[in-house]
Amino acid sequence: MLDSTAAVLLARTARAQRDGRVPSLVAGVVRDGGLAWSTGRGAVPEPHRDVQYRLGSISKTVTAITVLRLRDEGLLGLDDPLDRHLPGTPLGDRTLGQLLGHLAGAGSESPGQWWERTPGTTLDGLALSAADVVLPAARRFHYSNLGFGLLGEVVARTRGRRWSDVAREEVLLPLGMTRTTDRPDGRAAQGYAVHPWAEVTQREPEHHAEVMAPAGQLWSTAGDLARLGVFLLGDTGDVLAPGTVEEMTLPAGVDASAAGWSAYGMGVYVLRGADGTVLVGHGGSMPGFLAGLWVDREERTGALVLANTTSGLDGGLPAALLADVRAAEPRVVDAWVPEPSPVPLELLGPWYWGPSPYVLRAVPGGLLHLGGLGGPGGTSRFRPGPDGTWIGLDGYFAGETLRLDRHALTLATFVFTRTPYDPAAPVPGGTEGWT
Repeated sequence: MLDSTAAVLLARTARAQRDGRVPSLVAGVVRDGGLAWSTGRGAVPEPHRDVQYRLGSISKTVTAITVLRLRDEGLLGLDDPLDRHLPGTPLGDRTLGQLLGHLAGAGSESPGQWWERTPGTTLDGLALSAADVVLPAARRFHYSNLGFGLLGEVVARTRGRRWSDVAREEVLLPLGMTRTTDRPDGRAAQGYAVHPWAEVTQREPEHHAEVMAPAGQLWSTAGDLARLGVFLLGDTGDVLAPGTVEEMTLPAGVDASAAGWSAYGMGVYVLRGADGTVLVGHGGSMPGFLAGLWVDREERTGALVLANTTSGLDGGLPAALLADVRAAEPRVVDAWVPEPSPVPLELLGPWYWGPSPYVLRAVPGGLLHLGGLGGPGGTSRFRPGPDGTWIGLDGYFAGETLRLDRHALTLATFVFTRTPYDPAAPVPGGTEGWT
């Protein structure tokens, strides 16, 4: 970071700690594969990068990674009903994918006492009932800590060991997150609640959440959390395939209660600002702690915050730090370089869906892009598929198969022709000719 940029970031962080009345706060910016800038404010011990704070719901990102590893290994599918891997719950007909996207209609919290402030229990100890199913499946986004507790139990039963052990051995250690643990270990901050009307604090309790641990149990440091940010920016360390991380960031359920455009993928939120900036990440809260990790995948930059307070801190601090970096030190994009076309050049250029003009382009990465030309129309990128076909990556035709021919493109039931309703092409319904 330039000294001038660091000064702006420090000033913003210092104001957030003071105005939020936070006992201690660590903030950082992730860039170029690591923690490029960080600071500690308040009563934070040194070195601030190595002090553990509770991550809260950022743990859900790690849980989603463990589930997707099992999916990529073929041990489960996102369309699998929960009952197939965790029989006997009232949510047995809801799919694993719905649970990952908070679309399963599961209750927001586990039954019984306030799970974040009392010792946890086993799945049997939760004694789940029909009351824990609060909405129909796939009807609307409904944030569910309970759902991620159940996903962690699926991971534990599939692997035959505790979820926390799976997360540590298969995700955290391979990523180099050696200071991320399920309980405080070594140098760790004490959690506090700050009185709303006085300048006094009290300690918050901390217990093992047991079956609810995958929803919010983990403790981490700024250095380790920065590595998770690097993972979300694309350096996956072979823990997941880059395409799977991309899949995590695809919006599934829209959070209609959010002030702006907000959706949830799988284990991460996806936020689009008014300026078109898209942030991916997660916030977290547990009694005595607040946390946030957000990355701008286009700018290849992330920001994080860790604080030991139950409430008060402005949750928009990471996004504000990213905006400061974007304004002061915008990313210099890679130079454009030529690359071979993945298909013969004669197949590229204008095509027509009926009378509507589209254009097929070759785009970087060996992909194709089909979109409306000068007007509205479904837009998608395509990756190579089997037998010379192409498979939709995103947009209207995600998952659909595109077949290329010199005289016609076929996509779903549509036929694209070189001229509007070309009589020489196999247009469904035939053509009568233009008059």
